[in-house]
Amino acid sequence: MTRHAAVLGSPIAHSLSPVLHRAAYAALGLTDWAYDAHQVDEASLPDFLSGLDASWAGLSLTMPLKRAVIPLLDEVSATARAVEAVNTVLFAEDGSRTGTNTDVPGLVNALAERGVTRAASAAVLGAGATASSALSALSGIAKGEVEVYIRNRARDAEVHAIAEAVGTTVRIRDWTDAAAAFECELVIGTTPAGATDELATAVPPTPGTLFDVLYHPWPTPLAAAWSARGGAVLGGLDLLVHQAVLQVELMTGRAPAPVAAMRAAGEAALGGR
Repeated sequence: MTRHAAVLGSPIAHSLSPVLHRAAYAALGLTDWAYDAHQVDEASLPDFLSGLDASWAGLSLTMPLKRAVIPLLDEVSATARAVEAVNTVLFAEDGSRTGTNTDVPGLVNALAERGVTRAASAAVLGAGATASSALSALSGIAKGEVEVYIRNRARDAEVHAIAEAVGTTVRIRDWTDAAAAFECELVIGTTPAGATDELATAVPPTPGTLFDVLYHPWPTPLAAAWSARGGAVLGGLDLLVHQAVLQVELMTGRAPAPVAAMRAAGEAALGGR
């Protein structure tokens, strides 16, 4: 029997998840595993889930499903509950559904791969689902208060609630002051494409580490300017690979997942776009 897994979202055509997971299956010799992408929105998610049979091992979720799926699950991990975002669903033999979040440990592992395990100061640009994961990741990395720069100050209370749930102390600042974030040792950008382009000219002479979670187009103007000044830069592919590594291990039960093969496949796919 073929074992099935897939990524769901809307839109979904741009997703690199099939490339990464299929590369892992090939490297692990899992010839009886299949991984596809399905266009699924919040309205169609319940019917999609109810239509899956026993051949399904798990799902990867992207926007707008990370929060919408929570009421449809039998169990949710503490991390996913705290950040209110599930990006991975695992199916047990009895058909029960468990939701977890591999974005948080994926962020931590990607930074650790570059030698960043502690930061004297840290900032997050944005206040969406990925920003919540970043705040959780920073709970074990940032030594002090994390600065969070957001456009919509109506979300202040929500950000504070997430920060409290994950054990991170934050100070919310207005987006008009976002350039001040660059004085921090570690900056995590979680905003949509184009949102930080205007900040590229504000990169200081000796920047620290930038983790810009975008991956296409790459590099972003901010990442290019950061790198040009000699700062360390991580991109969205780093996060995609490390969160997918954990998904592969959880879904297949095979560890360690082939990080190098997955990264190479992702780089090749992006190079062809």
